[in-house]
Amino acid sequence: MVEKIWQKKASENAHHTEIVEKFTVGNDVQFDYALAKFDVLGSLAHCEMLHSIHLLKTDEWLLIEIELQKILEEIKQNQFVIESGIEDVHSQVEHLLIQRIGEIGKKIHSGRSRNDQVLTDLKLYLKAEILDIKSLIEAVFSSLIQLSNQHKEVLLPGYTHLQIAMPSSFGLWFGAYAESLVDDLELLLASHNIINKNPLGSGAGYGTSFPLNRTLTTELLGFGALNVNSVYAQMTRGKSEKVIAMAIAGLAGTISKLSYDMCLYLNQNFGFISFPDTLTTGSSIMPHKKNPDVFEIMRARCNRIQALPNELIILTNNLPSGYHRDVQLTKEALFPAIQSLKECLEMLQFMLQHIEVKKDIVKDAKYNYMFSVESVNQQVLEGIPFRDAYKNIGIAIENQDFIPNHEVNHTHEGSIGNLRNELIEEAFKRVIAKFN
Repeated sequence: MVEKIWQKKASENAHHTEIVEKFTVGNDVQFDYALAKFDVLGSLAHCEMLHSIHLLKTDEWLLIEIELQKILEEIKQNQFVIESGIEDVHSQVEHLLIQRIGEIGKKIHSGRSRNDQVLTDLKLYLKAEILDIKSLIEAVFSSLIQLSNQHKEVLLPGYTHLQIAMPSSFGLWFGAYAESLVDDLELLLASHNIINKNPLGSGAGYGTSFPLNRTLTTELLGFGALNVNSVYAQMTRGKSEKVIAMAIAGLAGTISKLSYDMCLYLNQNFGFISFPDTLTTGSSIMPHKKNPDVFEIMRARCNRIQALPNELIILTNNLPSGYHRDVQLTKEALFPAIQSLKECLEMLQFMLQHIEVKKDIVKDAKYNYMFSVESVNQQVLEGIPFRDAYKNIGIAIENQDFIPNHEVNHTHEGSIGNLRNELIEEAFKRVIAKFN
């Protein structure tokens, strides 16, 4: 077996070591590939800082920098491999350095622990994923606003308790989900701000006697600030995962609800929207079926993501301060969830490009009563007290002599035609501008 970076002497019972390693490492190595790029970037910053405080000579730092850049390029070209018997990405990078440049490679770990090293990797990874998610949200938001403006005059039945309620519009419907994304983005920004703090140099949670320049590594790695207290820096492991889980769960909730609407409105009993046959699926026995499988899978994936914060809370809830190996398991819950959410956003954007909106829906007689509020309001405008007007229209409906007025007021504040999408766009841009 390959000697571990923490081993002082050869194992006396290699079989025992192998059993323990298989259980404790588990599937972690496959998730470490996602961190490989960030591990090298963290090592580059750390070694540049070590050189600045004279713990690495200039020639040593230059040699390390050249080799780390080569490893970084190998990662980008998918040529980087975590060898069998090496327990994590951090060990593999150090192993490669020692193989290639000898004893100098053993110097790169001065002033840090694997604890702050993996935490730095994780935060850099999460920051990058947050920015990817932000870009995907921008694309979906743009499509929703465009669809809202395009269909703002097309009436759509509104529902409460799944009963026909009042007139709405496709403009309001698309715009509602656009505005929901503004709040989801606010939550994502909050998680970004919490994660965007540098833990490197906190060691195993108790600092180091070396005169580290943590401000320099903060600048080199693009963090917005420091995790100042070394004990708290380690406490952000688990907390960082939970805050982004809460953010993506909020976003998943929006997508799940929209997916449910899509399934409902595509149903023949509603028939409000349609998609090309190529984007729906059929039945093995019923030739008429056009099933919304894309949105059903999207809804299921997003419902699973909404369970993620609870899973991470339970996983880390009863841990005292300091590092605990339990937090390793957060990766196998969080990393796939992030990728699944990104795929859902990409697929939603694709489907929105092909949605077809039905016109003249409300001309169907079954929607006549949803215009009753407009009739009540009209009587109020003519001077009749609201409660009397309400009673008048109610009696007319009961007597089946209610005549609906299909002309809905589109002008006043809060009406279905007064979308004010420009205000939603301004709010969205303000949140986007706060990301750095």
